[in-house]
Amino acid sequence: MSIARIPSRRPLFVAVLVTVLASALSTAGPLLAQEDEGTEVTFSRDIAPILQQSCQRCHHDGGVAPMALVTYEDVRPYARKIVSRTGIRDRAGAMPPWYVEKDIGIQHFKDDPSLNDQQVAAIEAWWRHGSPEGDPAELPAPLVFDDATGWQAGEPDLVVMLPETLVKGDAPDWWGDIPSVPTGLDEDRYIKSVEIREINDVASSAHEGRHTVGGRYVVHHMIWSTRVLEDGQDTGVGADRDETDVSWPVHEVGRNPDIFDPNGGRLLRAGSSVVSNSVHLHSNGRDTKAHLEIGFRFHPRDYEPKYKPGFLGLGNAMDIDIRADESDQELHAYKVLTQHTKIVTFEPHLHAPGSRMCLEAIWGWNVETLSCVGYDHNWVRGYTFADDHQPLLPKGTVLHITGYMDNSETNQNVPDTRNWQGSGNRSVANMFIDLGMRLSLTDEQFEDEMAERRERLALDVNDHVIGCPLCLVMPEELVADDDIESGGTDPGASGSGR
Repeated sequence: MSIARIPSRRPLFVAVLVTVLASALSTAGPLLAQEDEGTEVTFSRDIAPILQQSCQRCHHDGGVAPMALVTYEDVRPYARKIVSRTGIRDRAGAMPPWYVEKDIGIQHFKDDPSLNDQQVAAIEAWWRHGSPEGDPAELPAPLVFDDATGWQAGEPDLVVMLPETLVKGDAPDWWGDIPSVPTGLDEDRYIKSVEIREINDVASSAHEGRHTVGGRYVVHHMIWSTRVLEDGQDTGVGADRDETDVSWPVHEVGRNPDIFDPNGGRLLRAGSSVVSNSVHLHSNGRDTKAHLEIGFRFHPRDYEPKYKPGFLGLGNAMDIDIRADESDQELHAYKVLTQHTKIVTFEPHLHAPGSRMCLEAIWGWNVETLSCVGYDHNWVRGYTFADDHQPLLPKGTVLHITGYMDNSETNQNVPDTRNWQGSGNRSVANMFIDLGMRLSLTDEQFEDEMAERRERLALDVNDHVIGCPLCLVMPEELVADDDIESGGTDPGASGSGR
């Protein structure tokens, strides 16, 4: 069960501290036992499995990362750097690039590649003891990489290839639209995941300058939708949308695939085209030919979604005021939910000064942090909550995001910290948005979801589920709709807020 705390760095309550310490000692047990027994940590037995779990998908010959981390000979020269990068944990520069803070909010996510405390300690112990190879017979079976496929979410059922473009090595940033591209789909299909990848002519070994995906790729982001066009004419994303227009998650550099809720697939219509009037290209320092490929995976033909998408603008484009040469600055934005809502993903979007974002739910007297994550403008992540841990929030809840900005010399992503920043599209300006996916639920669906969660998690009155303030309120105890909308519930009935 997750334990909540407030998003500051103040000490935890004793009960929470005891829980965290007990958990840390438990997970560190095998490593401590190894040290007590004099058993050294070796690459073959201890480190190779960690690299397979969290590193090698990118770090292999032909992968997107700047060096392979597969064999002992590959890894040994980078041992000290691996210790440094894995020890960062949840801030810019951390590897693997997954920035969820592990001591606050919900801790259950899908496709989580992060390392636990025991694994981080094992890597450091291995390096400090000379990085021994160990017995090659203890190596796990090697992973097989298919870079000809290269789709993280699985082989797509449909791939749409966008036009190729040339970005010169000395070119300035470019924003604009692209020609519409037909999907070629001849029947309506619901989509369970969408993934976009950039294909370019830059070899992985050629981008040693900046060890980020931004040092290899030239497409920074694309805001896009699909639409059935009249007579093949594209009137642009910003035009009046008709019923055929479907919005999709923004593509951004370093982004992971978008997996939709199993009950909330999005519809890709027959005869539709990909349209975008907001593509941002930037130079990576060398002449580069590149194009994007969009991979759609289908639900079965008889699939029907249970829930409707919940479109919610949670951000601030008006009051962004980031002062020069200053760290620990905060931005805030609020939104009142007008429908019962299930939050599928949390996706902070900031620019270079961004260092952290927290998502908070305010319901009645309860104020609860759902998640805090670090931010790195080189790796834009979407965090998908695991089933049974997606926040279930009643209408009337206030969602609150707090952005933490570092416009000081300690932030290596900022080229010149002497500049003030306000709102804008360029990376030298700023944005402050939660782009996460959400679903809208009816009263009946909301009550059913909470009942299913109570049953699956075997909850009783002494439990508390972060992000579900009414989960422990039985249906007959639910207050009237007018009370729900005003947040006038008994806080004791839904567990403690923080």
